[in-house]
Amino acid sequence: MSPEVIGLFGIILFLVLITFKMPISFSMLFVGILGFAVLVSTKAALSMATTEVYSIFSSYSLSVIPMFVWMGFIAFYSGVGSSLYKFAYRLVGHKPGGLAIATQAACAMFGAICGSNTATAATMGAISLPEMRKYNYDDSLSTASVAAGGALGVLIPPSVIFIIYGIASQQSIGKLFLAGIIPGLLLMTLYMLTIAYLVKRNPSLGPAGPKSSFKDLIDSLKNGLFEVIVTFMISIGGLFLGWFTPTEAGAIGAGSILLVTLLRKRIDFKGIVSSLKDTTRTTAMIMLMVAGATVFGRFIAVSRLPIALANWATELPLPPFGIIIIILLIYLVLGCFIDALALILLTIPIFYPVAVGVLGYDPIWFGVVIVLVVAMGVITPPVGMNVFIIKGVAKDIPIETIFKGIWPFLIALFICLGLLILFPGIVTFLPNLMK
Repeated sequence: MSPEVIGLFGIILFLVLITFKMPISFSMLFVGILGFAVLVSTKAALSMATTEVYSIFSSYSLSVIPMFVWMGFIAFYSGVGSSLYKFAYRLVGHKPGGLAIATQAACAMFGAICGSNTATAATMGAISLPEMRKYNYDDSLSTASVAAGGALGVLIPPSVIFIIYGIASQQSIGKLFLAGIIPGLLLMTLYMLTIAYLVKRNPSLGPAGPKSSFKDLIDSLKNGLFEVIVTFMISIGGLFLGWFTPTEAGAIGAGSILLVTLLRKRIDFKGIVSSLKDTTRTTAMIMLMVAGATVFGRFIAVSRLPIALANWATELPLPPFGIIIIILLIYLVLGCFIDALALILLTIPIFYPVAVGVLGYDPIWFGVVIVLVVAMGVITPPVGMNVFIIKGVAKDIPIETIFKGIWPFLIALFICLGLLILFPGIVTFLPNLMK
């Protein structure tokens, strides 16, 4: 049996294991060790796994993860998400569909200090859904708008998935963060236009709420955006200007939002302890997944599957554009079954060499595009992580109702993806300004 076939069987075994509910990190670790042992030797496989797992958990570059994760949890426990929604609600809530549109703006602002699609969806779901129900919004529109808005958390920096992609592909995390800003704002705008179109066709989907006074708007601006602006400008602005490394930017961002929320008495000791506990759990999960993916990647490398895939791609009677579309379709299908973070870790060793090394695509552009594609997976059946999170918040709404409302937002995602493919400068403009 050739190494390439063994590599293919390894991928199939991995998919079988996660189908039987084996944790993704352990599945990748097990298949990686087993495959490496078959192709090289058992002793080499165990030595490789030990070395890689230790190097991952002792890596300074990966210390950026707990910093940005903690920043997000501080924002969650300090009630920043509620303030952001209140500001967006007072700004556009009096328009038809305004509450759903406000949710998109709030999701984008919360994503700027959170970096997680699931945390964004959970926070905004708990805040916005009761308000939309109060004003008789259609259940399908309200729940789907929050689930889709949560995906903004993986595009707008800081994004945990961008961090993982940057480490796995050895690309600048700072440039990836900058590359996600314009696509994130573009997607937010497309979401808003989608809601406006749906409500214009059927006004009963999202009745207008009461209009807020100018004083109320200014008050919510002071209380809602202050923490976000301070944190974003210090951490991401400092990263852009070259003052900080990504790890330093994460530490300064977490320290900034902690200091600001303490001074404004928005978080107490119990909230800080809870944020640290959740950060520890989340970081341990991510680090273990990265370790498993690294071991799995070593197995894929010695199987020569990426080389075989690259040779196959170059022999196809298609231009590079056609091949990249096939790769994105594979990501789209896999994203319906595999968690976004795990999918990035699993596929980078396979498709990155083809897209960048063989087809010559910009690695930053490729990273943003595949992150956008896997973001579709968080709202598509059967996995649809964000949809199930919203289902947990709105327990009385059938899951079918939420998925029914998702399709217009998926169309917006496809439009955004098409624009990024046709006009790559949307992605590369800001990173090219970085020194």
